[in-house]
Amino acid sequence: MQILLANLDVPGQQEIETYINGGGYRGLRKALAEFTPDQLIEEVKKSGLRGRGGAGFPTGLKWSFVPKESSKPTYLCANADEGEPGTFKDRVIIEKDPHLLIEGIIIASYALKVKQAYIYIRGEMIRGAEILHQAVNQAGEKGFLGRDILGSGWDLDVLVHPGAGAYICGEETALLESLEGKRGQPRVKPPFPALVGLYNSPTVINNVETLANLPAIVNSGAAWFAGIGTKKSTGTKLFCLSGHINRPGVVELPMGIPLRELIYEHGGGIRNGRELKAVIPGGSSTPVLKADEIDVNMDFESLAAAGTMLGSGGVIVIDGTTCMVWALANLAGFYAHESCGQCTPCREGVPWIRDILTRLEAGRGRADDLEILLDVAGNISGNTLCPLGDAAAMPVESFVTKFFDEFKGHIDGQCCPFKAQPLSRVASG
Repeated sequence: MQILLANLDVPGQQEIETYINGGGYRGLRKALAEFTPDQLIEEVKKSGLRGRGGAGFPTGLKWSFVPKESSKPTYLCANADEGEPGTFKDRVIIEKDPHLLIEGIIIASYALKVKQAYIYIRGEMIRGAEILHQAVNQAGEKGFLGRDILGSGWDLDVLVHPGAGAYICGEETALLESLEGKRGQPRVKPPFPALVGLYNSPTVINNVETLANLPAIVNSGAAWFAGIGTKKSTGTKLFCLSGHINRPGVVELPMGIPLRELIYEHGGGIRNGRELKAVIPGGSSTPVLKADEIDVNMDFESLAAAGTMLGSGGVIVIDGTTCMVWALANLAGFYAHESCGQCTPCREGVPWIRDILTRLEAGRGRADDLEILLDVAGNISGNTLCPLGDAAAMPVESFVTKFFDEFKGHIDGQCCPFKAQPLSRVASG
């Protein structure tokens, strides 16, 4: 079933005329004509739509936390700061079907009585930002943005705001700090953004994929959307397939699809006929699954029961030629580089983890290294202001625990038995 990717290959889909000819902005017209803002929030609640940025929080419930009456304006921020390794779904929407996102933003803004919305896009996504600027301008020219939208008496402006390429700004409060012109560092919570967000005003932050689902929900109804997927994880999901897989890319499938089917049918199986060794199911920050653990469904509840997370849906496939010590060291290097340094456990602990793993991979492991790795990771988890600390710690705990013999082999043999090569060499087969 295709909802978000249905028109991906339509020529000229970035242009508003093509989007409208394909049924675009019909959901917005219906929302303005048939729903009050409160009714629209209830419709999204009934759909069961959950945030697609990683946390999976119910979208309609999140919207309902915004005060009905406030002396301050309410803001909406579309989180397009896609920086999780293994994740590239939002970029596909932005670059291929930008008006789908714009329409979703307008519908959400109407439900929340927002008059100023922002798209915070990752700084490296230069082409995506250009496309969004064009889409916003086109929507304004057609009367979908600006003053008195479609004669409703309601005004809305949307501003595209490029970030500076910091992974931490994918965290919603760090995003708000950056949007305000400050250093992108997470805020202490509570208060939560729904009450005290952008410019100390009520704010909702939603992921690109989340917002892009709204036109279909309005057009086809909450019951229709809730009938897709599972009871608690409704709708479709964009899965990003990467790593040692024959058909990498983004696929859209109903929530709850078996991971084995996702890899071997939709992804074409493991490249070069090799054996599967492990899968990271939801972006680099989610706990890894071994090859004998892939008989699990891809929804929030099933993966949580399996000890991991759906996260952003970034499925990274790892074959048997890969050294898991090298792979973890690679991830730890990323998280050490991206730590904002605000919280001591993350600032000190993640580089410590990186250094141990780098030494271990180089054949200079020590007898107590694995115990230290698990201890440091355990002291990071749950002890930082934002999830980046957990994002760095969870892979360590799962990699070391599930591939303990491989890690210990590096210490006992004082070398890497895989003789790991740089990523470009591994990727080339």
